[in-house]
Amino acid sequence: MRQQACILAILAALSVAFPAAADESSFLKSLDGNWTGTGTVLRKIGGSPIRVSCKFNINAPGASISMQGNCRGLLIVNRPISANLSVQGTKYSGSYTGPSGASSSLSGARQGNTINLAVHWARLVNGDRDATMRFNKRGSNQLTIQTTDKDLTSGRSVITSDIQLKRQ
Repeated sequence: MRQQACILAILAALSVAFPAAADESSFLKSLDGNWTGTGTVLRKIGGSPIRVSCKFNINAPGASISMQGNCRGLLIVNRPISANLSVQGTKYSGSYTGPSGASSSLSGARQGNTINLAVHWARLVNGDRDATMRFNKRGSNQLTIQTTDKDLTSGRSVITSDIQLKRQ
């Protein structure tokens, strides 16, 4: 009897886990495609925002997503940017390579149409190595990528990048 209860508990857990993975794959697939847009980036907290225009290709072949692209600012600065995420159950993990070229780690989960990620920078950024990044899908053809960091002087959260993208 006890063994049957254990088997039933395992089967119940598996039946809950597999639909979550399917939900994540279909959500990620909805981000697949070419995206372009504009936004602002702060090189450092307290600095002046830089207007940027960005282009990304997002490939989502299942329980993973790859974003490759670039952002251009100040008319002459063009930087490659990439992110690679995989999902196990409902947990996302992966890496982000920003304008500096250093690879930083990402981890988090999706809530509704937003993937909320903790960022651990490869080097000090604004005095520490931690920030947050959000990928927020709005409708079927809009995506916002936003990074927030803490101002260590005031303790306030500051949006350090805000990119508004549209599907092409």
